[in-house]
Amino acid sequence: MTATPTDTHPPQQAGPIDGKTLRTVCGLFVTGVTVITSGSGPHAAGTTVNSFTSVSLDPPLVLFCLHQASRLRPLVEESGAYTVNFLAGRQEPLAWAFAGKHTATLQDVEHRYSGAGVPVLSQAMAFLSCRLVNTFEGGDHTIFVGEVAELGVARADTEPLIFFRGSMGALEDEPHGPHPMFDS
Repeated sequence: MTATPTDTHPPQQAGPIDGKTLRTVCGLFVTGVTVITSGSGPHAAGTTVNSFTSVSLDPPLVLFCLHQASRLRPLVEESGAYTVNFLAGRQEPLAWAFAGKHTATLQDVEHRYSGAGVPVLSQAMAFLSCRLVNTFEGGDHTIFVGEVAELGVARADTEPLIFFRGSMGALEDEPHGPHPMFDS
């Protein structure tokens, strides 16, 4: 079977890749929205991140990426720990509060501390508290790999907050019937 383009845009771009075009194409990949928290006491902070993924089940590893100039970067490096807080659909205002250069402080948000001493947002859908095990430079970002030391699910029946085409929103309810992958 041959694929047929469904619109008038060229199917590919070769040569030097423009950052704006790359962001637009990557925006077609649906991601969840998290707030990464780190530090302790008055030096605790958080930032909104959608560049999160699991890496390994054994050992339990996850990763996320931060821009080199991120205000959270030195906190994660100094503390050697961070928490990935998964946000629910109704938490879009919280995601935006931690998304800018001048953001909300953790003192403005209900939270507690994990066993490793890093903040966990009390209203998060779920969380993973991690011990930093490695960092890698990746262009203008740093990739942080952590081993999950503690986790929790507060609201498993809640719809997640997602990021798609440059916008955040709740995952809409869809029919949950069978979705055949092949026509037999």
